[in-house]
Amino acid sequence: MRDTIITNALLIDPEAGTTTLGAVRLHGGLIAEIAERIDVSDADVIDAGGLCLAPGIVDIGVKVGEPGERHKESFASAGRAAAAGGVTTIVTRPDTDPVIDTPEILEFVAKRAGSAASVRVLPMATLTKGREGREMTEIGFLQDAGAVAFTDGDHVATNTRVYSRALTYAKSLGALVISHVQEPGLSVGAAATSSAFASLRGLPSVSPIAERMGLDRDIALLEMTGARLHIDQITTARALPALKRAKDNGLDITAGISIHHLTLNEMDVADYRTFFKMTPPLRAEEDRLAAIEAVGSGLIDIICSMHTPQDEESKRLPFEVAASGAVGLETLLPASLRLYHAGNLTLPQLFRALALNPAKRLGLESGRLAVGAPADLVLFDADAPFILDRFLLQSKSKNTPFDGARLQGRVRGTWVAGTRIFGEN
Repeated sequence: MRDTIITNALLIDPEAGTTTLGAVRLHGGLIAEIAERIDVSDADVIDAGGLCLAPGIVDIGVKVGEPGERHKESFASAGRAAAAGGVTTIVTRPDTDPVIDTPEILEFVAKRAGSAASVRVLPMATLTKGREGREMTEIGFLQDAGAVAFTDGDHVATNTRVYSRALTYAKSLGALVISHVQEPGLSVGAAATSSAFASLRGLPSVSPIAERMGLDRDIALLEMTGARLHIDQITTARALPALKRAKDNGLDITAGISIHHLTLNEMDVADYRTFFKMTPPLRAEEDRLAAIEAVGSGLIDIICSMHTPQDEESKRLPFEVAASGAVGLETLLPASLRLYHAGNLTLPQLFRALALNPAKRLGLESGRLAVGAPADLVLFDADAPFILDRFLLQSKSKNTPFDGARLQGRVRGTWVAGTRIFGEN
Protein backbone atom coordinates (compact mmCIF):
# COMPACT_ATOMS: atom_id res chain seq x y z
CA MET A 1 0.00 0.00 0.00
CA ARG A 2 1.14 3.54 -0.70
CA ASP A 3 2.15 5.74 2.19
CA THR A 4 -0.07 8.61 3.25
CA ILE A 5 1.51 11.98 3.98
CA ILE A 6 -0.38 14.73 5.75
CA THR A 7 1.30 18.05 5.02
CA ASN A 8 0.87 21.64 6.18
CA ALA A 9 -0.61 20.59 9.55
CA LEU A 10 -0.33 22.22 12.96
CA LEU A 11 1.08 19.26 14.89
CA ILE A 12 -0.16 18.96 18.49
CA ASP A 13 2.41 17.02 20.53
CA PRO A 14 1.13 16.36 24.07
CA GLU A 15 4.42 14.73 25.17
CA ALA A 16 6.63 17.66 24.18
CA GLY A 17 3.91 20.21 24.91
CA THR A 18 4.43 21.88 21.53
CA THR A 19 2.47 22.99 18.48
CA THR A 20 4.52 23.17 15.28
CA LEU A 21 3.77 23.35 11.58
CA GLY A 22 4.90 20.20 9.81
CA ALA A 23 4.08 16.95 8.03
CA VAL A 24 3.52 13.32 9.02
CA ARG A 25 4.09 10.14 7.01
CA LEU A 26 1.84 7.12 7.72
CA HIS A 27 3.17 3.69 6.77
CA GLY A 28 2.00 0.21 7.77
CA GLY A 29 -0.44 1.52 10.35
CA LEU A 30 2.26 3.50 12.16
CA ILE A 31 3.67 7.02 12.14
CA ALA A 32 6.83 6.59 10.05
CA GLU A 33 8.15 10.14 9.85
CA ILE A 34 7.52 13.57 11.31
CA ALA A 35 9.29 16.59 9.86
CA GLU A 36 8.80 20.17 8.77
CA ARG A 37 8.85 18.94 5.16
CA ILE A 38 8.61 15.41 3.75
CA ASP A 39 9.29 14.15 0.21
CA VAL A 40 5.82 13.44 -1.16
CA SER A 41 6.82 11.38 -4.19
CA ASP A 42 5.11 7.97 -4.46
CA ALA A 43 2.64 8.73 -1.66
CA ASP A 44 -0.94 9.84 -1.21
CA VAL A 45 -0.83 13.45 -0.06
CA ILE A 46 -3.37 15.25 2.12
CA ASP A 47 -2.89 19.00 2.50
CA ALA A 48 -4.20 19.87 5.96
CA GLY A 49 -4.36 23.55 5.12
CA GLY A 50 -2.98 24.58 8.49
CA LEU A 51 -5.55 22.61 10.50
CA CYS A 52 -4.62 20.85 13.75
CA LEU A 53 -3.35 17.26 13.70
CA ALA A 54 -3.26 15.45 17.04
CA PRO A 55 -3.20 11.93 18.47
CA GLY A 56 -6.61 10.27 18.39
CA ILE A 57 -8.60 10.54 21.61
CA VAL A 58 -8.63 7.58 24.02
CA ASP A 59 -11.96 7.73 25.83
CA ILE A 60 -12.23 5.77 29.09
CA GLY A 61 -15.69 4.90 30.40
CA VAL A 62 -17.91 4.66 27.31
CA LYS A 63 -21.29 2.95 27.73
CA VAL A 64 -22.43 0.87 24.76
CA GLY A 65 -25.82 -0.83 24.88
CA GLU A 66 -24.63 -4.25 23.72
CA PRO A 67 -25.60 -6.62 25.18
CA GLY A 68 -29.11 -5.85 26.35
CA GLU A 69 -29.82 -2.25 25.32
CA ARG A 70 -28.91 -2.10 21.66
CA HIS A 71 -31.77 0.33 21.05
CA LYS A 72 -29.83 2.93 23.05
CA GLU A 73 -26.42 2.40 21.41
CA SER A 74 -24.80 -0.30 19.31
CA PHE A 75 -21.12 -0.84 18.62
CA ALA A 76 -21.75 0.27 15.04
CA SER A 77 -23.40 3.57 16.07
CA ALA A 78 -20.88 4.18 18.86
CA GLY A 79 -18.07 3.60 16.36
CA ARG A 80 -19.54 6.13 13.95
CA ALA A 81 -20.00 8.68 16.75
CA ALA A 82 -16.44 8.14 17.96
CA ALA A 83 -14.99 8.54 14.48
CA ALA A 84 -16.96 11.76 13.94
CA GLY A 85 -15.61 13.04 17.27
CA GLY A 86 -11.96 12.19 16.72
CA VAL A 87 -12.07 9.33 19.25
CA THR A 88 -9.94 6.45 17.97
CA THR A 89 -10.11 4.17 21.05
CA ILE A 90 -13.13 3.63 23.26
CA VAL A 91 -12.78 1.83 26.59
CA THR A 92 -16.21 0.40 27.30
CA ARG A 93 -17.94 0.07 30.66
CA PRO A 94 -19.28 -3.28 31.90
CA ASP A 95 -22.62 -1.97 33.24
CA THR A 96 -24.55 -3.69 30.47
CA ASP A 97 -27.49 -6.12 30.66
CA PRO A 98 -26.20 -8.64 31.57
CA VAL A 99 -23.13 -7.12 33.13
CA ILE A 100 -19.73 -8.16 31.81
CA ASP A 101 -18.57 -10.34 34.68
CA THR A 102 -17.60 -13.60 32.95
CA PRO A 103 -15.07 -14.41 30.20
CA GLU A 104 -17.89 -15.68 27.97
CA ILE A 105 -19.77 -12.35 27.99
CA LEU A 106 -16.51 -10.45 27.56
CA GLU A 107 -15.54 -12.53 24.54
CA PHE A 108 -18.97 -11.94 22.98
CA VAL A 109 -18.58 -8.19 23.46
CA ALA A 110 -15.05 -8.17 22.05
CA LYS A 111 -16.08 -10.19 18.99
CA ARG A 112 -19.14 -8.02 18.39
CA ALA A 113 -17.13 -4.82 18.76
CA GLY A 114 -14.42 -6.08 16.43
CA SER A 115 -16.89 -6.77 13.65
CA ALA A 116 -19.11 -3.70 14.04
CA ALA A 117 -17.05 -0.73 15.25
CA SER A 118 -14.70 1.28 13.06
CA VAL A 119 -12.54 2.37 16.01
CA ARG A 120 -10.51 0.39 18.53
CA VAL A 121 -12.68 -1.02 21.34
CA LEU A 122 -11.16 -2.11 24.65
CA PRO A 123 -13.66 -3.68 27.08
CA MET A 124 -13.61 -3.42 30.86
CA ALA A 125 -15.09 -6.06 33.17
CA THR A 126 -16.76 -5.77 36.55
CA LEU A 127 -14.75 -5.97 39.75
CA THR A 128 -17.48 -7.90 41.58
CA LYS A 129 -20.09 -10.33 40.28
CA GLY A 130 -23.25 -8.56 39.15
CA ARG A 131 -21.70 -5.27 40.35
CA GLU A 132 -23.20 -6.20 43.72
CA GLY A 133 -20.05 -5.81 45.80
CA ARG A 134 -20.40 -9.19 47.48
CA GLU A 135 -18.02 -11.47 45.56
CA MET A 136 -15.15 -10.54 43.30
CA THR A 137 -15.02 -11.72 39.71
CA GLU A 138 -12.39 -14.04 38.22
CA ILE A 139 -10.06 -11.14 37.51
CA GLY A 140 -7.29 -13.33 36.10
CA PHE A 141 -9.54 -15.17 33.64
CA LEU A 142 -11.19 -11.91 32.57
CA GLN A 143 -7.79 -10.31 32.08
CA ASP A 144 -6.75 -13.25 29.89
CA ALA A 145 -9.98 -12.78 27.90
CA GLY A 146 -9.06 -9.16 27.15
CA ALA A 147 -10.34 -6.96 29.99
CA VAL A 148 -8.15 -3.85 30.23
CA ALA A 149 -9.52 -2.69 33.60
CA PHE A 150 -12.04 -3.62 36.27
CA THR A 151 -14.86 -1.48 37.60
CA ASP A 152 -18.33 -1.66 39.10
CA GLY A 153 -19.13 1.74 37.62
CA ASP A 154 -21.23 3.94 39.84
CA HIS A 155 -22.08 1.04 42.17
CA VAL A 156 -19.90 1.89 45.17
CA ALA A 157 -18.70 -1.18 47.08
CA THR A 158 -19.90 -0.93 50.68
CA ASN A 159 -18.26 -4.16 51.86
CA THR A 160 -14.69 -2.97 52.39
CA ARG A 161 -13.44 -6.50 53.11
CA VAL A 162 -14.54 -7.70 49.66
CA TYR A 163 -13.26 -4.51 48.04
CA SER A 164 -9.85 -4.75 49.72
CA ARG A 165 -9.51 -8.41 48.70
CA ALA A 166 -10.34 -7.52 45.11
CA LEU A 167 -7.73 -4.74 45.17
CA THR A 168 -5.15 -7.13 46.61
CA TYR A 169 -5.88 -9.72 43.92
CA ALA A 170 -5.79 -7.07 41.19
CA LYS A 171 -2.42 -5.92 42.55
CA SER A 172 -1.01 -9.45 42.21
CA LEU A 173 -2.03 -9.48 38.52
CA GLY A 174 -1.05 -5.90 37.74
CA ALA A 175 -4.68 -5.15 36.87
CA LEU A 176 -6.06 -1.60 36.85
CA VAL A 177 -9.10 -0.93 39.04
CA ILE A 178 -11.39 2.00 38.26
CA SER A 179 -13.41 3.39 41.14
CA HIS A 180 -16.34 5.77 41.51
CA VAL A 181 -15.87 7.76 44.71
CA GLN A 182 -19.01 8.73 46.58
CA GLU A 183 -20.08 8.02 50.14
CA PRO A 184 -23.09 5.83 49.27
CA GLY A 185 -25.16 6.61 52.36
CA LEU A 186 -25.06 10.33 51.67
CA SER A 187 -25.42 9.96 47.91
CA VAL A 188 -28.40 7.63 47.67
CA GLY A 189 -31.30 9.25 45.83
CA ALA A 190 -29.42 12.50 45.17
CA ALA A 191 -30.12 14.33 41.92
CA ALA A 192 -28.19 17.55 42.53
CA THR A 193 -25.35 19.03 44.56
CA SER A 194 -26.36 20.58 47.87
CA SER A 195 -26.75 24.34 47.41
CA ALA A 196 -29.26 27.14 47.54
CA PHE A 197 -30.07 26.35 43.91
CA ALA A 198 -31.00 22.74 44.71
CA SER A 199 -33.09 23.86 47.67
CA LEU A 200 -34.99 26.39 45.57
CA ARG A 201 -35.71 23.68 42.99
CA GLY A 202 -36.72 21.19 45.67
CA LEU A 203 -34.24 18.61 44.38
CA PRO A 204 -32.82 15.83 46.57
CA SER A 205 -29.13 16.68 46.89
CA VAL A 206 -25.79 15.48 48.19
CA SER A 207 -22.97 17.45 49.80
CA PRO A 208 -19.68 17.72 47.88
CA ILE A 209 -18.04 16.22 50.96
CA ALA A 210 -19.47 12.81 49.95
CA GLU A 211 -16.94 12.68 47.11
CA ARG A 212 -14.08 13.52 49.48
CA MET A 213 -15.22 10.85 51.94
CA GLY A 214 -15.34 8.22 49.20
CA LEU A 215 -11.90 9.24 47.97
CA ASP A 216 -10.43 9.14 51.49
CA ARG A 217 -11.66 5.55 51.91
CA ASP A 218 -10.24 4.41 48.59
CA ILE A 219 -6.90 6.07 49.30
CA ALA A 220 -6.70 4.24 52.65
CA LEU A 221 -7.42 0.91 50.92
CA LEU A 222 -4.86 1.77 48.26
CA GLU A 223 -2.23 2.35 50.96
CA MET A 224 -3.10 -1.05 52.41
CA THR A 225 -3.10 -3.03 49.16
CA GLY A 226 -0.66 -1.23 46.85
CA ALA A 227 -3.00 -1.69 43.87
CA ARG A 228 -3.26 0.38 40.70
CA LEU A 229 -6.28 2.69 40.99
CA HIS A 230 -7.95 5.18 38.69
CA ILE A 231 -10.74 7.39 40.01
CA ASP A 232 -13.28 7.81 37.22
CA GLN A 233 -14.35 11.32 38.22
CA ILE A 234 -13.05 13.93 40.64
CA THR A 235 -15.45 16.86 40.38
CA THR A 236 -15.17 18.88 43.62
CA ALA A 237 -12.53 21.22 45.00
CA ARG A 238 -12.73 19.49 48.39
CA ALA A 239 -11.40 16.23 46.94
CA LEU A 240 -8.34 17.74 45.26
CA PRO A 241 -6.06 18.11 48.34
CA ALA A 242 -6.56 14.44 49.24
CA LEU A 243 -5.75 13.42 45.67
CA LYS A 244 -2.59 15.53 45.71
CA ARG A 245 -1.44 14.01 49.02
CA ALA A 246 -1.97 10.50 47.64
CA LYS A 247 0.11 11.28 44.57
CA ASP A 248 2.82 13.00 46.61
CA ASN A 249 2.99 9.90 48.82
CA GLY A 250 3.79 7.77 45.79
CA LEU A 251 0.53 5.84 45.52
CA ASP A 252 -0.33 4.44 42.09
CA ILE A 253 -3.42 6.61 41.61
CA THR A 254 -4.77 8.67 38.73
CA ALA A 255 -8.00 10.59 38.31
CA GLY A 256 -10.35 11.65 35.56
CA ILE A 257 -13.25 14.00 35.00
CA SER A 258 -16.00 14.19 32.40
CA ILE A 259 -16.12 17.02 29.91
CA HIS A 260 -19.60 17.87 31.20
CA HIS A 261 -18.26 18.64 34.68
CA LEU A 262 -15.52 20.80 33.14
CA THR A 263 -17.81 22.90 30.94
CA LEU A 264 -21.17 22.97 32.80
CA ASN A 265 -22.28 23.76 36.33
CA GLU A 266 -25.28 23.18 38.58
CA MET A 267 -27.07 26.28 37.28
CA ASP A 268 -27.35 24.73 33.81
CA VAL A 269 -30.06 22.42 35.15
CA ALA A 270 -32.26 25.54 35.09
CA ASP A 271 -35.91 24.48 35.19
CA TYR A 272 -35.37 20.72 35.55
CA ARG A 273 -33.64 20.04 32.22
CA THR A 274 -33.01 16.30 32.51
CA PHE A 275 -30.33 16.22 29.79
CA PHE A 276 -28.19 17.92 32.46
CA LYS A 277 -28.72 15.20 35.06
CA MET A 278 -25.38 13.46 35.62
CA THR A 279 -23.70 11.06 38.03
CA PRO A 280 -22.18 12.66 40.04
CA PRO A 281 -24.42 15.72 39.71
CA LEU A 282 -23.14 18.94 38.16
CA ARG A 283 -21.21 21.02 40.66
CA ALA A 284 -20.84 24.67 41.67
CA GLU A 285 -18.91 27.05 39.43
CA GLU A 286 -16.11 27.19 42.03
CA ASP A 287 -15.69 23.42 41.73
CA ARG A 288 -15.64 23.60 37.94
CA LEU A 289 -12.90 26.22 37.94
CA ALA A 290 -10.86 24.27 40.49
CA ALA A 291 -11.15 21.15 38.32
CA ILE A 292 -9.95 23.02 35.23
CA GLU A 293 -6.93 24.24 37.17
CA ALA A 294 -6.27 20.67 38.33
CA VAL A 295 -6.34 19.41 34.73
CA GLY A 296 -3.90 22.15 33.73
CA SER A 297 -1.47 21.24 36.51
CA GLY A 298 -1.79 17.50 35.82
CA LEU A 299 -3.38 16.71 39.18
CA ILE A 300 -6.43 15.44 37.29
CA ASP A 301 -4.93 13.25 34.60
CA ILE A 302 -7.72 12.38 32.17
CA ILE A 303 -10.70 14.03 30.46
CA CYS A 304 -13.38 11.62 29.25
CA SER A 305 -16.87 11.81 27.75
CA MET A 306 -18.49 9.42 30.25
CA HIS A 307 -20.72 8.59 27.26
CA THR A 308 -24.05 7.33 28.64
CA PRO A 309 -26.82 6.92 26.05
CA GLN A 310 -30.38 7.10 27.36
CA ASP A 311 -33.60 6.90 25.36
CA GLU A 312 -36.24 9.61 25.34
CA GLU A 313 -38.57 7.69 27.65
CA SER A 314 -35.98 7.53 30.44
CA LYS A 315 -35.28 11.27 30.21
CA ARG A 316 -38.83 12.59 29.79
CA LEU A 317 -39.56 12.14 33.50
CA PRO A 318 -39.48 14.32 36.63
CA PHE A 319 -35.88 15.35 37.27
CA GLU A 320 -35.31 13.29 40.41
CA VAL A 321 -36.41 10.03 38.75
CA ALA A 322 -35.06 10.61 35.24
CA ALA A 323 -32.08 8.54 34.12
CA SER A 324 -28.63 10.07 34.59
CA GLY A 325 -26.01 10.63 31.95
CA ALA A 326 -25.42 12.12 28.52
CA VAL A 327 -23.93 11.06 25.21
CA GLY A 328 -20.51 12.56 24.62
CA LEU A 329 -18.41 10.72 22.04
CA GLU A 330 -19.13 13.20 19.27
CA THR A 331 -19.12 16.31 21.47
CA LEU A 332 -16.04 15.54 23.60
CA LEU A 333 -13.58 17.41 21.37
CA PRO A 334 -15.64 20.53 20.53
CA ALA A 335 -16.74 20.84 24.16
CA SER A 336 -13.12 20.47 25.30
CA LEU A 337 -12.12 23.22 22.91
CA ARG A 338 -14.26 25.58 24.97
CA LEU A 339 -11.46 25.39 27.54
CA TYR A 340 -8.89 26.23 24.85
CA HIS A 341 -10.84 29.16 23.45
CA ALA A 342 -11.43 30.49 26.98
CA GLY A 343 -7.68 30.48 27.59
CA ASN A 344 -7.88 27.86 30.35
CA LEU A 345 -5.83 25.13 28.66
CA THR A 346 -3.47 24.89 25.69
CA LEU A 347 -4.01 22.35 22.93
CA PRO A 348 -1.08 20.17 24.12
CA GLN A 349 -2.54 20.24 27.66
CA LEU A 350 -5.93 19.18 26.30
CA PHE A 351 -4.51 16.26 24.34
CA ARG A 352 -2.34 15.23 27.25
CA ALA A 353 -5.59 14.63 29.13
CA LEU A 354 -7.63 13.37 26.16
CA ALA A 355 -5.09 11.04 24.53
CA LEU A 356 -1.64 10.69 26.09
CA ASN A 357 -2.54 10.10 29.75
CA PRO A 358 -5.38 7.61 29.19
CA ALA A 359 -3.17 5.66 26.78
CA LYS A 360 -0.31 5.59 29.28
CA ARG A 361 -2.60 4.50 32.11
CA LEU A 362 -3.81 1.56 30.04
CA GLY A 363 -0.35 0.67 28.77
CA LEU A 364 -1.14 1.55 25.15
CA GLU A 365 1.31 2.80 22.52
CA SER A 366 -1.25 5.26 21.13
CA GLY A 367 -1.96 8.79 22.35
CA ARG A 368 1.37 10.10 21.04
CA LEU A 369 2.50 12.02 17.98
CA ALA A 370 5.80 10.20 17.61
CA VAL A 371 7.63 8.01 15.11
CA GLY A 372 6.69 4.37 15.72
CA ALA A 373 3.40 5.18 17.44
CA PRO A 374 0.12 3.86 15.98
CA ALA A 375 -1.23 6.10 13.23
CA ASP A 376 -4.38 6.93 15.22
CA LEU A 377 -4.93 10.59 14.44
CA VAL A 378 -7.50 13.35 14.37
CA LEU A 379 -7.43 16.35 12.03
CA PHE A 380 -9.63 19.21 13.20
CA ASP A 381 -10.42 22.87 12.68
CA ALA A 382 -10.26 24.34 16.18
CA ASP A 383 -12.01 27.56 15.15
CA ALA A 384 -14.91 26.29 13.03
CA PRO A 385 -18.16 27.51 14.65
CA PHE A 386 -21.43 25.60 14.61
CA ILE A 387 -24.68 25.18 16.50
CA LEU A 388 -25.18 21.62 17.67
CA ASP A 389 -28.31 19.82 16.52
CA ARG A 390 -28.70 16.67 18.60
CA PHE A 391 -30.69 14.93 15.87
CA LEU A 392 -27.62 15.05 13.61
CA LEU A 393 -25.48 13.10 16.09
CA GLN A 394 -24.35 9.64 15.03
CA SER A 395 -25.33 8.07 18.37
CA LYS A 396 -28.66 6.27 18.51
CA SER A 397 -29.57 8.19 21.65
CA LYS A 398 -29.68 11.98 21.48
CA ASN A 399 -29.44 12.95 25.16
CA THR A 400 -26.82 15.68 24.95
CA PRO A 401 -26.78 18.80 27.15
CA PHE A 402 -25.18 20.70 24.27
CA ASP A 403 -28.29 20.64 22.04
CA GLY A 404 -28.59 24.11 20.52
CA ALA A 405 -25.26 25.22 22.02
CA ARG A 406 -22.75 27.30 20.08
CA LEU A 407 -19.52 25.31 19.80
CA GLN A 408 -16.19 25.73 18.03
CA GLY A 409 -14.19 22.86 16.62
CA ARG A 410 -14.98 20.50 13.76
CA VAL A 411 -13.32 17.15 13.10
CA ARG A 412 -12.18 16.98 9.47
CA GLY A 413 -10.54 13.57 9.49
CA THR A 414 -9.96 10.55 11.74
CA TRP A 415 -7.45 7.76 11.13
CA VAL A 416 -7.14 4.41 12.91
CA ALA A 417 -3.98 2.39 12.15
CA GLY A 418 -3.36 4.67 9.17
CA THR A 419 -6.79 4.09 7.61
CA ARG A 420 -9.08 7.08 7.30
CA ILE A 421 -12.42 6.25 8.91
CA PHE A 422 -13.97 9.74 8.89
CA GLY A 423 -13.77 12.71 6.56
CA GLU A 424 -13.21 13.05 2.85
CA ASN A 425 -10.49 10.85 1.39
